[in-house]
Amino acid sequence: MNPIIIQVVAIIAIFYFFIILPGQRRVKKEKAFETGLKVGDKIITKAGIHGKIAELSETTVVVETMAGKIKMEKSAISLEMSAKLTEKEKK
Repeated sequence: MNPIIIQVVAIIAIFYFFIILPGQRRVKKEKAFETGLKVGDKIITKAGIHGKIAELSETTVVVETMAGKIKMEKSAISLEMSAKLTEKEKK
């Protein structure tokens, strides 16, 4: 085989394993997090707003904060920050 072909295949494999595959795993994890949300869960949004889920619909949530209720997309909820919040509460 031609060494250039081997190098191209190796670069494509490296690109797949270090860029594409981790992205797919992250998207799958975020999707599972969004479907697992329920009323009463304490969350933190990507904008840093802390609150508790008051209502759920297919794509939106109503978050109860100290200032009142805010309606937002489920995708605006941060998986990482909300997970850290629940870990702190468990301790």
